[in-house]
Amino acid sequence: MARSRTRHSHTRRRPKAQPRGVLVARTEGYGFVQTAEGEYFIPASAMGGAFDGDLVELAPLGSKGRAASHEGGVAGQPAARIVRVIDRAHDTVVGRYEVAEPFGVVVPADARIPYDVFTMRADYPDVPDGALVRVRISQFPSRHSAATGVIEEVIAEKADEATAGVDLIVGRHKLETVFSEGALADAAAATLDEAGALAAGYRDLRDRFVFTIDPADAKDFDDALSMDYVGREGAWNIATVDLSTLQPLDRKKRSARGVWRCGVHIADVSHYVPWGSSVDLDARRRATSVYLVDRVIPMLPPALSDNLCSLRPDEDRRAMTVDLYLNDQGQVLRSDIYPSLIRSNQRLTYPEVADILVDYKAASAAGVDLSWRLVACSRLAKLRDAARHEAGGIDFSTTEAKVVLDEDGRPVDIALRHKTEATALVEEAMILANETVAAFLEQKKFPGIFRVHEAPASDALAGLVPIFQEFPWFESSMVPRLVAGDPHVIQDILAAAADRPEGELVTSLLLRSMKRALYRPVNEGHYGLASTAYCHFTSPIRRYPDLVVHRMLRAALTRRPEKFDQEVAALPWIAEHSSDMERVADEAARQSQELKMIEYLQQFLGQAFSAVVSGVATYGLYVRLDCTAEGLLPVRALGDEYFAFDPDRHTLTGSDSGKCYRLGQRVAVVLKVADPATLTLEFGLAGGGRA
Repeated sequence: MARSRTRHSHTRRRPKAQPRGVLVARTEGYGFVQTAEGEYFIPASAMGGAFDGDLVELAPLGSKGRAASHEGGVAGQPAARIVRVIDRAHDTVVGRYEVAEPFGVVVPADARIPYDVFTMRADYPDVPDGALVRVRISQFPSRHSAATGVIEEVIAEKADEATAGVDLIVGRHKLETVFSEGALADAAAATLDEAGALAAGYRDLRDRFVFTIDPADAKDFDDALSMDYVGREGAWNIATVDLSTLQPLDRKKRSARGVWRCGVHIADVSHYVPWGSSVDLDARRRATSVYLVDRVIPMLPPALSDNLCSLRPDEDRRAMTVDLYLNDQGQVLRSDIYPSLIRSNQRLTYPEVADILVDYKAASAAGVDLSWRLVACSRLAKLRDAARHEAGGIDFSTTEAKVVLDEDGRPVDIALRHKTEATALVEEAMILANETVAAFLEQKKFPGIFRVHEAPASDALAGLVPIFQEFPWFESSMVPRLVAGDPHVIQDILAAAADRPEGELVTSLLLRSMKRALYRPVNEGHYGLASTAYCHFTSPIRRYPDLVVHRMLRAALTRRPEKFDQEVAALPWIAEHSSDMERVADEAARQSQELKMIEYLQQFLGQAFSAVVSGVATYGLYVRLDCTAEGLLPVRALGDEYFAFDPDRHTLTGSDSGKCYRLGQRVAVVLKVADPATLTLEFGLAGGGRA
């Protein structure tokens, strides 16, 4: 009789993959991780030594570990513990240095990092107690050991000064604040040399009426304008006339079909910052100036940025000029690009220009008849804006907030900036100059760095369709055009939603669907501006890509310098690095404004505000005040019921009441917490919550 045999499989089972995601830590000690399996709540006791932003691996805690609303999570939300940190988001930490012999303990300024970092006091005997420092972590915390590290930089001697909060932001983002000795020496040795400029072929434009328009608190003036009437279209052939000999005519004798010469004059920074010099190496690393709430960290040493390269009034300056010849319809007939020697006649601020455009007599207060030049600039700017809109340019109406500080660095007000005729006048001239230079480089097949803005992804736009279909103005014919990224239908949607209750929602969702503009060594067009070729040329004092474009332009106009091929080979790296540093600078600037906003709002604790829901998450709503300050309305403040999160429709809906909160909705809130140290604003509902 045959013996029955039981077959056993010897194949080893693969261990089940654990959920993974990025930890979003909260100041209360707990956190959340969004994974492919859904979002998990991480109790404070289960953080496993992870920091905010770390990529982590989780072990779900099962049904017994589900979050309770009082713990900070949504009632019933699955919970997990962190079993492994896959990738660390932080290699350094900024914090307060405390002497605790034999150690020097760094207490992180970011409350979302609840782990002190230990150093040996003997290694840093000169660091004072209470200083702000940046420490590089050599050993991360575990169940059995504390975090240890080495001090890289003392950011500030004292942590209780009015500037300490911004100092921390500078430290966190590793922004360079000290120039090398070589860069300072290069800047100090630079000279204007007017005679040398003219001998080298610079055109002498010092008899032209030139003016700058900037914010009232600006220190570096890298762009200037001029406007002249030069003749009647058809009176001569603009395509063949020698533009260098064309003289302005009396505007009072202007006839129909006039031709205008708009001069855009940009500081000739490339003359003073040659490739490979010490000042160039410093500028290349920084890639951009950083405009913080209480200071500017310049890309170039002050001897250049605030002096020799700044187009200050009544001082001769080297420039790169783009002359744009336009007809009365705002069409560009021809352009001329060349190095020049200019002398700014007047420094104007945006409010001053706005006053002149409203009341021409306001110009006489300055003793100079500016009115007709500014009116001509403004009229042409409106025509250029209309042409760009017709081509598919998208203009999102946004509000910029700037905190006003007193002499001691303490906030006293929040000023809101909107687009005006004065700002549009300058903006349109700069856009046109940037397009003209980019087109010139493209035509010459010359290398450069271009500003590229790609069309939004179709799936991102398709995700907006179900939301927009709820509104009566959204037509079915719009769907395929929107998904295809047709800029004209986006214009139509913005116009249809404007001044309606859902206007904030529509604008916010469309803005989020847009890709970020980047620097690239190849021209791929600019979607948002409807430009076939675009570059940054107009701000070489504060942006390194503009400086590169100036060098390429000079090489195309005259001759290639000795190390030209070396710089061209570096263009891909420079473009990528400049894009990265731009993001860092923008984030630091945003955080510095946010810090001072929160300091300012501390005096309004307990007061009610009208706010707009700017973000929706499982744990609550992000709300934005009219002053642009943003904070959290936690889910526990919405009521004792369970709120279901719909990520597609950006809503939180109460299970019992059916009350729905959505992106773009107006709500009435009360300010509960304003903590500058953690950049935290927290709100509760006011009354019924409806604004």
